[in-house]
Amino acid sequence: MQTLDRAYFEELDRVDPLADYRDQFDVPAGHIYLNGNSLGMLPKAAKEKARQVVEEQWGQGLIRSWNTHDWIRIPHRVGDKIAGLIGADDGEVIVADSTSVNLFKMAAAAVKLNAGRRKILSEPGNFPTDLYILQGLEQFLDGKVNLVTAHRDNILDAIDEDTAVVVLTHVHYKSGAMFDMAAITARAHEKGALVIWDLSHSTGAVPVQLNQVGADFAIGCGYKYLNGGPGAPGFLFVAKRHQAQLQQPLSGWFGHANPFAMRDDYEAAPGIARTLCGTTPVVGASLLEVGVDIMASADMHQIREKSLRMGQLFIELIEQRCSQYGFGLASSKDPAVRGSQVSLTHEQGFAIMQALIARNIIGDFRAPDILRFGFTPLYVRYVDLWDCVDALVDIMANDCWDQAAFKKLTAVT
Repeated sequence: MQTLDRAYFEELDRVDPLADYRDQFDVPAGHIYLNGNSLGMLPKAAKEKARQVVEEQWGQGLIRSWNTHDWIRIPHRVGDKIAGLIGADDGEVIVADSTSVNLFKMAAAAVKLNAGRRKILSEPGNFPTDLYILQGLEQFLDGKVNLVTAHRDNILDAIDEDTAVVVLTHVHYKSGAMFDMAAITARAHEKGALVIWDLSHSTGAVPVQLNQVGADFAIGCGYKYLNGGPGAPGFLFVAKRHQAQLQQPLSGWFGHANPFAMRDDYEAAPGIARTLCGTTPVVGASLLEVGVDIMASADMHQIREKSLRMGQLFIELIEQRCSQYGFGLASSKDPAVRGSQVSLTHEQGFAIMQALIARNIIGDFRAPDILRFGFTPLYVRYVDLWDCVDALVDIMANDCWDQAAFKKLTAVT
């Protein structure tokens, strides 16, 4: 293991092919932001876009902007751009609703497509909203389907002929552990099951090839690595082979074949449009498009290479400089199965993270003892890793975390 110093990290930044992307983001002075896996940074161009949409398109164009500024096509236009980031084709991805709502729609549709099978399979410790939505669907259908969870190491064996749909998060939100998407999708299809992949911690962070692995459905978040802003609309993917038969439960007017005919009876639109429900959140979707455009202009292989290097260097720094302070590693050392984050464990994890945040080094905490550090290669520098660990050493060596203010739980951790 080589000896690391700050000069080494400065040199990595000097030759970083992605370094110029940082200038496209509004990075607060004096901040180290390692929480883009929860909320991405503000793209500078989004501020002007917001002004245009609010003051000009809405303020001056009013309702005419549905046509003159093509608001009506935003879900499709931005969806097609996201498709290029996740290995899908045009017409297979659309921007709509929230991740939770999209999961309900896709899970209900998958169960309908695989009628007669009773099992929805996921894992314990999946992102909570995913499990809550699946529990809600189970209750709504009065037990006609049952949610079953299996440890991730046993998922392949748990897929059987009674499995209607497998619902998994590709990159785990706590540990950053990454499933073998191809292997699980292949096993599911072998048993006649469908798969829904939650790409919330994958899109824009790790290479994804949905069509290459034969994926059925996917959902994802717009405000993490896509930098769409807090509460940005989510997206969903439906493979073209399923679209004609797809029946989603939220049959709102934007999913109608001819919404402005204002008919009483619902007729599903052809293709991916049938997954829409209500009116597009135009402001949010417009800001999301700014973040998607930045991500689409970058080389995903360079992003992944930098992300993995950052993760490995961060782990090495923790091992070299913090080994005596009781930290555990919740993420895998194997880069092939690790997303774009490193998670540590510590019994005082919450207070330690609050002490870091007080120094404008922003990661986050996940109960019961996880400190998460996300690496978003378009705006995080290598030297940020050194400075973060340097601060962590001081916090631990001097018990700076041991203050009442840092131990008081906040509403959002």
